[in-house]
Amino acid sequence: MTELAPTLDALGRDLHAALSRRHARATRRRRILSITAAAAAVAVVVVAVAVASGVGPELQLDPAKWTILGSGTVDNGKGEYVHAQNKATGGHSSFSVEHDAALSRYDAFLLHEKLLDAENSTSPVPGPTEPGPLCTASQLTRAESVGLAKLRATFAAGTSPETTQTAVDAAIQAEFAGSPCRGLAYASERARWVFAGREPESQLMPGVR
Repeated sequence: MTELAPTLDALGRDLHAALSRRHARATRRRRILSITAAAAAVAVVVVAVAVASGVGPELQLDPAKWTILGSGTVDNGKGEYVHAQNKATGGHSSFSVEHDAALSRYDAFLLHEKLLDAENSTSPVPGPTEPGPLCTASQLTRAESVGLAKLRATFAAGTSPETTQTAVDAAIQAEFAGSPCRGLAYASERARWVFAGREPESQLMPGVR
């Protein structure tokens, strides 16, 4: 689902180190933070000196670096996003948080896509949308399985998700050629991040484990 931004600013690196989850789209950077109670406490420490962006504490941004352009939530705050503009470069970024720890993996996927829709509908620089209907649970499981099979056959365990993206995306796209569904990039990301050891296997669909 994704092209990774070539660079990360200092705030992005701090958030990544604290919460170990990143996602970027096309010409903009997009941060996805899956918050548990412990991770949320870390996030508050990371952004303690920042000014509130208008949503939750996980999405506070430094006003010296960012101009807030808009924000919103979905599913009673389970998903939150902020649009901002980098004052130094003029670039647009969208930062988001998904509180999905209590959800099934498929419901977490549905929350992710709903949040992406809401974010794109208000973003000054909307990201691309995958073709096809939303992947079913069985399609998402199949896509993650294909991604992991490609990873295991081609790369050493722990290889970074950035390094493996092109190969895994291509394998999944080939598997679904002629019948694409929206969520294949999400499946690729989940497989790559688990394979790299940056996320636990519990982030995969149950049938993939």
